[in-house]
Amino acid sequence: MQLVVGRIGRAHGIKGEVTVEVRTDEPEQRLGPGAVLATEPASTGPLTIETGRVHSGRLLLRFEGVRDRTGAEALRNVLLIAEIDPAELPEDPEEFYDHQLMDLDVVLADGTEIGRITEISHLPSQDLFIVERPDGSEVMIPFVEEIVTEIDLEEQRAVIDPPPGLIDDGPPAGDEAADDRAAADGDDG
Repeated sequence: MQLVVGRIGRAHGIKGEVTVEVRTDEPEQRLGPGAVLATEPASTGPLTIETGRVHSGRLLLRFEGVRDRTGAEALRNVLLIAEIDPAELPEDPEEFYDHQLMDLDVVLADGTEIGRITEISHLPSQDLFIVERPDGSEVMIPFVEEIVTEIDLEEQRAVIDPPPGLIDDGPPAGDEAADDRAAADGDDG
């Protein structure tokens, strides 16, 4: 099975290094020297990592055969793809690969169905589940411990405890204008 583990960014310097947006929780395992990665578009690869280092908080890689800035710039926005055994699990039991989470049913603690995970969006601050609801609409659920309380791979479900307003369409809790309207409607004074 193939897993996207990074996206190549800008060239860095003049010797063929590139910045990499890491999309794996195990960069030392997936993006180390000697790793051979498929690419999207496929015509760009495969690419073999020659060297890697962290500079100012960003991962910099150099690939075999890429020796200058022009070659590095030609790789910009290419996705890096690792071949992974589908049975392989992350070392940390609280971590999951995207393929494990795709198509999980999303439910509340009481079993109320919310929808099904159709996409996982990796943002700098947190990951988001894109959940398709039974009516075809979508809702975004932050993949944080406070909201996603349980991932049960055997039952193929994610249990959530959403804050008010995240999945329901009513006014958010603390909506003073709605509270004022309700008070005015009931005041015969």
